[in-house]
Amino acid sequence: MTSTLPAQVSRLLIANRGEIARRVIRTAQRMGIQTVAVFSDADRNALHVQEADTAVALGGTLSADSYLRIDKLLQAARDSGTDAVHPGYGFLSENAEFAQAVIDAGLTWVGPPPEAIRALGSKSAAKALALTQGVPCLPGYFGADQSDATFAAQAEQLGLPLMVKAVAGGGGRGMRLVTDMAQLLPALHSARSEALAGFGNGDLLMERALLRPRHIEVQIMADTHGHCIHLGERDCSVQRRHQKIIEESPSPAVSAALREQLGQAAITLAQSAGYVGAGTVEFLLDEAQDNKPFYLMEMNTRLQVEHPVTEMLTGLDLVEWQLRIACGEPLPLAQADVRLKGHAIEVRLCAEDEHFTPQTGTVQHFLPPTDAGLRFDHALHTGAEVTPHYDAMLGKLIAHAPTRREAIERLCTGLQHTTVLGLPSNRAFLAACLQHPVFAAGDALIPFLAEQADAVRERLQASADAQTVAALAVLFAQNPPAQHMASPFARPVRMGFEGLAPAWQAVVHEMGQGQVLVHQGDATHQVRLEHAPPAHPTRANHRELHIALNGVRWQAHAACTGGTPERWHVQLQGPHNAELWLTEQSHSAPAHGPNAQAATLLRAPFNGKLIALHVREGDSVKQGDALLVIESMKLEHTLTAARDAVVHSVPVSAGQQVGPGQVLVQWKDAA
Repeated sequence: MTSTLPAQVSRLLIANRGEIARRVIRTAQRMGIQTVAVFSDADRNALHVQEADTAVALGGTLSADSYLRIDKLLQAARDSGTDAVHPGYGFLSENAEFAQAVIDAGLTWVGPPPEAIRALGSKSAAKALALTQGVPCLPGYFGADQSDATFAAQAEQLGLPLMVKAVAGGGGRGMRLVTDMAQLLPALHSARSEALAGFGNGDLLMERALLRPRHIEVQIMADTHGHCIHLGERDCSVQRRHQKIIEESPSPAVSAALREQLGQAAITLAQSAGYVGAGTVEFLLDEAQDNKPFYLMEMNTRLQVEHPVTEMLTGLDLVEWQLRIACGEPLPLAQADVRLKGHAIEVRLCAEDEHFTPQTGTVQHFLPPTDAGLRFDHALHTGAEVTPHYDAMLGKLIAHAPTRREAIERLCTGLQHTTVLGLPSNRAFLAACLQHPVFAAGDALIPFLAEQADAVRERLQASADAQTVAALAVLFAQNPPAQHMASPFARPVRMGFEGLAPAWQAVVHEMGQGQVLVHQGDATHQVRLEHAPPAHPTRANHRELHIALNGVRWQAHAACTGGTPERWHVQLQGPHNAELWLTEQSHSAPAHGPNAQAATLLRAPFNGKLIALHVREGDSVKQGDALLVIESMKLEHTLTAARDAVVHSVPVSAGQQVGPGQVLVQWKDAA
C-alpha cells in the first residue's frame, strides 16, 4: 500500500490519549496528515500532546469531564479545522452516538458505521445476530428484561456454572463468575454497579460458563465495497480480572483448518451487520473436546489494544488501512494474499503490583530496551504522572521472531532491560509468566493465572544476595564509597524491605578504591562498587550502580520516591532479575519502622474513591470479611480483613478520595 495522502483527510483529530494516541499520530504523520491531540488537565504534559501538530485542551480531569464529552470533542474538531476523527480504543470508540455526531458534523469517521456499532457493540445484540447467521454461541439469556427475578429464573434453566457480563463495554469490567446460585444476586448487583460506572449502561447478559477455555480472537478488515478479510487469530488467554496481559499470534492451539473456520465465522458476523473498518471478533475455544468447538464472546467494533501483534506478523499498518478505508479506498489485499510470518507476542506493562492492585505515582526514571526486534508502544517518560483517573496500562512491549521460543526469549530480555522506577509495575511478573513452563509449552488457558499466579510470584522472590545488592545500591546511591580517604569506622546499616521480614541488617566497612566489606552474622561479603555516569546529570533522583558481590556482577538502578524514612525503588539485573522496595532505617528505632503499626492499621494500597464502607467503630470482623470498596482506574476493589479484630476507628467516609498509605481503618484486638 502506498503512503500517499488519502482523499478527504488532511487533518486528523485523535479522540484519545496515551500510547494509542501516539500510535495513531505516528502513522498519520508518516502519511502527511496533520494531527490534532486533545487532552484533559491531568494530561497537559503528556507525550501525545507534545507530538501532535496541534493540541486542544478539553478541561477537566475525570474521563467524564474530558475524553467522554462528545460536545467538547466536536468543538475541538471545529476549532482546529479537523476533517476526520480517529477514536482509538476505549472511551467513545464503540459509541454509536459519537460516531453519528462526527458524521453529522460533516467529518470523516475513522471507524465502522453507527448502525454496525449498534448491531455488534452490544454483546446481547451481537449474539442474537450471530445465531441467525449460524455463528455458534453458548446457551444464555440475552433479553431486555433486566429484573433479578428473570435472571434467577433463567439461571435455573441454564444451570451452573454461569458467567454474568455487562452488555456494553469491555476490559473485563462487569463480569462475574457464578458457581453457586447463592452467588447470583450479589454478582448481578456488583456487575451492574461496575458496568454503570464504566460504561453508563448497567444492562447485563448471562450465559453458560466454560471453566477452562482459550480466548481466541480474529482480526478482520472490511471496506465499503463489500470486501472483508481476516488477518489471523490472536491467543489472549493469559488474563487477570478478565483483562488480557499477554497476547500472541499464531495461537499454539489453532491449526490452519481451525483458523479458516474461525476467520469465516468472524467475516460472516461482520458482513451480516454491514461492518466497515477494523474490528475483532472474540471466541472461546473449548479444548476439552476433541473437535475444539468455539463460541462467540463478542465483537469489538474498534482497533484492539493488541493490534501490534497482527501488524508484526503481517507487516501491515492497520491504522493506515483504517484511514484509507474511511476515505472509501478498497482493501489492498485479498484473503489469499495475507501472509503470517514468524511469531509475535505482546505484553501489557501496567502500573500494578504482583497481586494486580493498580498503583499510581511519578515515573522517576524510564529507559526502554534497545533491541531492534522489539516494538514498544507507550506514553512513558521520566517525570510522567500516573493518576487514578485512567486505565493502569503504561505501554505494550511486542517481540517478533521466526519461532515462538525465540519470541519468548526476546521479549523476556526486553522486559529485563526496561527500566521503570518510581511506582510498582508488572514488568517482572510478565517476564516470570513468559518463563513459566505451562506458558512456554503453549498450554496456558484462561485459568492460567488463577492456578499459577502464586508459583509465578515465587519466581519474583529476591534472593539474599539480591537483597544485599539492593541495600548497598541505596546506601551508596547518593554518596559512593570513598576512593582514597576511606572511613576507618564500621557502619551499622538496617534496611526494611517491603513484603519481607525481618529487616536486613549488616555492618559495612569501607576499604577505599570502591572496595567494601559487608559483615552479616558469621558471613563476610567482599564488594566492589562503581557508579555509572548519569545519562541525565540533572536528574538526581536516579542512580545506576555496578556492584560486584563476591566476584559476581550486578547492575542496579535506584530511585528515591520520598517519604520519611526515605522509600527507594531498586531494579536489579544479574544472576537473576529482581525488583525491590526498601527504606533506609539505620537511624530509626526498630519499633518506629514503617511496619510497626501494620497489625493495627489498614491503609489504602492505591489512589481511588471510597464508594462503599461496610464497617463502623465497634464492629467485630472475621478474617476475609469485606470491609470497604475502592474504585480506581475504572475497577472496583474490595478490601477484606486480614485477621479477626474489632474496629477501633474509621477515619474515612464513603464518597471521599483516598491516597496510598492513608489510614482507612484502625483495629484493636478482639476481646
